[in-house]
Amino acid sequence: QVQLVESGGGLVQPGGSLRLSCAASGSIFDISVMGWFRQAPGKQRGMVATKASGGATNYADSVKGRFTVSRDNAKNTVYLQMNSLKPEDTAVYYCYVLVRAKGYWGQGTQVTVSS
Repeated sequence: QVQLVESGGGLVQPGGSLRLSCAASGSIFDISVMGWFRQAPGKQRGMVATKASGGATNYADSVKGRFTVSRDNAKNTVYLQMNSLKPEDTAVYYCYVLVRAKGYWGQGTQVTVSS
């Protein structure tokens, strides 16, 4: 089993920044991908950013140039630095890890961008 603990969500004004963190524990040998998805009310969950163990990153078009995903492999932790936040970034953000072809999800953390 894999456990994921997220932190860092909250309320921020448009143009502001937030940093999300997700620490993985348990049977976490060979984590191949770590990343973030998000789900806004009435919408499907979608990929925000992912980072593979080899370093390759993937971003949703809507966040390119504003969000940065990073990993600390020694701590089994993935981060999402979110800058220039917009109201449309408001959603529940979910941490995701792929371990030996099996995906695991965090409990989700709310990010609200509003003045």
